Formats: sequence, C-alpha cells, structure tokens
Amino acid sequence: MRVLGVDPGLTRCGIGVVEGVAGRPLTMLGVGVVRTPADAELSHRLLAVEQGIEEWLDEHRPEFVAVERVFSQHNVRTVMGTAQASAVAMLCAARRGIPVALHTPSEVKAAVTGSGRAEKAQVGAMVTRLLRLASPPKPADAADALALAICHIWRAPAQSRLQQAVARHTLHAAKGPTA
Repeated sequence: MRVLGVDPGLTRCGIGVVEGVAGRPLTMLGVGVVRTPADAELSHRLLAVEQGIEEWLDEHRPEFVAVERVFSQHNVRTVMGTAQASAVAMLCAARRGIPVALHTPSEVKAAVTGSGRAEKAQVGAMVTRLLRLASPPKPADAADALALAICHIWRAPAQSRLQQAVARHTLHAAKGPTA
C-alpha cells in the first residue's frame, strides 16, 4: 500500500509518502513541505498548495491519501487556513479517484507512539525509528505527514474489516429472521 500523508497548512503543508503493509517494515519514498509566503493573497497560496500536492501525486502515484482531520483551535484564523489546505488536498485526491482518509492528531499520535498525547518530538523520533531514517524529518510538518501515512497503513486493514462487518450485519438485519 502506498500512502501520501498530508499535514495541511497554508505556510507549510507537510507531505510524506510511505509504502508498506501493517506488520512489515515500512519504506519512506519521499518527504517534504509545500511552502507559501504568509504575505501572499489567499487564493495564490491555495493554488500553490494545490500545485505542490499535484506534483507529489504525479511523482509518487499513491493508492490512498491520508489527511489530518482539522480540529478546533483557539486561533480561528489558523484553523481556517488549515481547513482550506486540507480541502485542497482532498480535492486533488478526489479529482484522481484516490480514496481519502481523515485521521485526527490524537489518532496519529496513538498509532505511531502509543499515546494520543505525545509531543511533536516523540512523533518525530518514532517516525525516524519506524522508517529507519538517519534523523527526524524537518520541519515537524514533514514528520507529521509521514506519521499520517504510517497511521493509515496500520489502521486501514482494521477499518476495512469493521466496514465489512457492519455491511454484513446491515444486510442480515434487512433480510429479517429466517424461517
């Protein structure tokens, strides 16, 4: 499974590509950040994020895109920019027919470190260890994007089994009791 992880942001949008399957060593195929100038017009910043993500999609051809689910922050301006960058990532994937998964920051931290309250340094250290890297990816947005991809690779099989079980249960309930 090849997953493009996106840690959305307007100034720095972390991007990371990881390949592998749950239970086996994972491989980082690329990591980086799409940057936009803080003083640029919003529409131009969103366009730059879109172009950057499209380049990563062209180069790495992921099967899934994992995006950090936007959560409420105290700074409304920051959360709006994050939400807009997140929407751009989802749009780019949808345009290509690539499934998108949203993971909360605490889900990602728990998957990678074992604690949903882990600090950024802990996430970076575990990403480094899990992907057998020489040093943590910088900036933290890049490490977070890789953590999103890892989280999705590890969680997707269980989520798929749950969805199939719910579908079977729903189908069985709709048929009613058999005679």
